[in-house]
Amino acid sequence: MKKINTIGVIGAGTMGSAIAQKFAQEGFTVYLNDREQQYIDKGIAGIREILEQGVERRLFTQEKVEGIINNIKGITNQEDLKVCDLIVEAIFEDFEVKTNLFKTLDAIVPNDTILATNTSSFSVTELAKAVSHPERFVGLHYFFHAAKNRLVEIIPGTKTSQETYKAMQVFSVQSGKDAITTKDVNGFAVNRFFVPWLNEACKMLDEGVGTIVEIDTVCMKTFGIGMGPFALMNATGVPIALHAQKTLEHFGPSYKIATKLEKQVASGNDWSLEGMDTVTVTPELTKAVNDRILGVTFFVCSQILAEGICTAVDLNRGAKIGLRWRKGPVDLMQSFGEAEVQRIVNKFVILYSEPTPVGIESKNWDMEYVTLEIKGSRAIITMSRPENMNALNVEVLAQLDNKFSQADARDDIETIILTGSGKAFVAGADIKFFVKNIKSNTIENIVAFTKYGQKVFEKIDVSSKKVIIILNGLALGGGMELALCADVLLAVPKTKIAFPETGIGIYPGLGGTQRSALRIGKGLAKYLVLTGQMLGAKQALEIGLIDGIIQPSEVFDIISGAKEVPAKETVNLSDNWKAIESLYSKNNYKAIISGEYINGGMEADAVAKLGKTMSFKAPIAMDFSEELIDAAQGSTSELEKLTAIFTTKDALLGLTSIGKKVEYSGD
Repeated sequence: MKKINTIGVIGAGTMGSAIAQKFAQEGFTVYLNDREQQYIDKGIAGIREILEQGVERRLFTQEKVEGIINNIKGITNQEDLKVCDLIVEAIFEDFEVKTNLFKTLDAIVPNDTILATNTSSFSVTELAKAVSHPERFVGLHYFFHAAKNRLVEIIPGTKTSQETYKAMQVFSVQSGKDAITTKDVNGFAVNRFFVPWLNEACKMLDEGVGTIVEIDTVCMKTFGIGMGPFALMNATGVPIALHAQKTLEHFGPSYKIATKLEKQVASGNDWSLEGMDTVTVTPELTKAVNDRILGVTFFVCSQILAEGICTAVDLNRGAKIGLRWRKGPVDLMQSFGEAEVQRIVNKFVILYSEPTPVGIESKNWDMEYVTLEIKGSRAIITMSRPENMNALNVEVLAQLDNKFSQADARDDIETIILTGSGKAFVAGADIKFFVKNIKSNTIENIVAFTKYGQKVFEKIDVSSKKVIIILNGLALGGGMELALCADVLLAVPKTKIAFPETGIGIYPGLGGTQRSALRIGKGLAKYLVLTGQMLGAKQALEIGLIDGIIQPSEVFDIISGAKEVPAKETVNLSDNWKAIESLYSKNNYKAIISGEYINGGMEADAVAKLGKTMSFKAPIAMDFSEELIDAAQGSTSELEKLTAIFTTKDALLGLTSIGKKVEYSGD
């Protein structure tokens, strides 16, 4: 499989510069090419401006900014692209110009250089005809702003090789992107439903169904978004919506370009959003707008599923990550139910004399959040819900249980590897589930969920197979509790680990108070759980919480079996860690907070700082956590206090105030 180290980006405009910025941020060497140096200079200046804004927001240091800029080499001579492993074309949407570019590149670069187009409208297969080795040609469709938006659509052409496709899957992870795979059709997956969504809003405006601000207001609420269709068109450029819709018109009558959209583009003006702050929408108007806007969404998405353009989970992910919809189209269909979806779609198809797509049936809405892949004697299980940081809920737990059980039962499997997709391994349990059940006074559902989670984790912990868990990012709360079930626990350098539960009014309930103590001792386990301290991979290795640090590029070599799992590193606690361990072994947390502690060698100021940190935590959660760690009665002991903790006022306050500073009452 082709490994990507050096990348060429052709086109230093808004999209090309953003793509180059993202690659450079992830440590790749990037050659940014354009026709003239002035365009390159402008592109790099734009990159620097965005990065400097990141410095102001404390996302980057000035040193980091300079490192990113130094990763980018501006070139006007395409001969310099010979050294690239991958070249991404990001020029304007003109088929002939793109074709001529790829013909030129084909004569310059080695035969194994992967060539990718960022086209949003043209056929990848047709563009691939311009090169002599179409098996190395692929579509990589990035979304605005490409340095910030994590979504990329991978579009294999009919002749794209499996090796090229797999290399782009791996590269997407290494470049900080969440990839979905789509067939090579107009609009691919996301634009196929998003552009008609914009177009339908224009049709409603033209027909007098609602005003601009009324339609935007309804859409913002229904889809959980910060801008409605008209505001979005203003932000990205109204002509872009028109151009994109033109490429979709052949799909049927409902895809016909709205007259209002054509007129607006001809005027050269943005849509007027005047009155947005004062608009009031009646229930009747809300229903009328929703029937149309949900109608086009459900209709097109049902076509996408029926045609097998992408999976239901990728369709949903595309909306939630790429468009930042709080509810994806499949989420919405599931929440409305099959009968209501059919009513809405049937009303829509009658309006446009369209056939009803077979994808409307609920059997097409199943989403796979945990995947299983077999590679020889290795089973690779991936937590694949990056749009929700791979958070654990009942459905995800059930899928994890199912996939692990399949792998565990196979005699030909010797090693089971668990990892995650996106920025997180698992960022804890789904907080909304806890809040919902607390408010409805159905704590028994939380207890049942936790019991089931413990059962699944125990199955992983006691498996006779060798279980390797690779932390690819955040491992918080339940995510770290899952990770502690590994025989070998590895992490990439960017990994962040924490048990934040006591800071949100609860305690670790999936074995966190027990397996952490078994791995690093009671003292350090109490330090982690009672302070909620976030550890980087290096710190986690220093105390033996993880067994090794690997580079992102090594993850795939280990998964494939091309690289052996590194041996566990010997842990010798530093004096600082020994002092922390001693402090928490000799004292309860209340003594540390009050200052009446037995010192194990720490500076008084450092102890006071720990005490202050713990003083902001929920007292009952702190008491229960410390008792559970001290008692060391096994994971099931955590179940005994669940009802008590989730019925406290502090639990509801903490779980509904994530990220906010709160004052706990101890009730």
